[in-house]
Amino acid sequence: MTDALTELWANAKAAWCARDFPKYGSRAWCALGPDDPRRLAGALEAAEMWRKYGDEEELLAWFAHANRSRFPYADGLSRAELDQRAKPKPPHQLQATPGWPPVRVPGQPGRYLTCTRKEAA
Repeated sequence: MTDALTELWANAKAAWCARDFPKYGSRAWCALGPDDPRRLAGALEAAEMWRKYGDEEELLAWFAHANRSRFPYADGLSRAELDQRAKPKPPHQLQATPGWPPVRVPGQPGRYLTCTRKEAA
């Protein structure tokens, strides 16, 4: 029995490497005998595809969603509005908070901001 399984596995691997088998679940695959190594190769390929990509319909839905046309960002905006949106924002102003440790000021070694106001009880 073990020799038969080993032979089936080796032949299925050879068929899988040569891509000499029908797609799992197809009429041609169903017509294969239960001990045909190409049947095992088709089942193994289907299992590997499921492991990698999941459900085929779910994958196709993801592709459809990823390839849908999107609303153009600049549609309906004037040049002045686009220029305004492209301007850099002012840098964040560091501020120490009551009850927290001092804040180190980036680019200024040794300088820390400490909160001087008293925390309301």
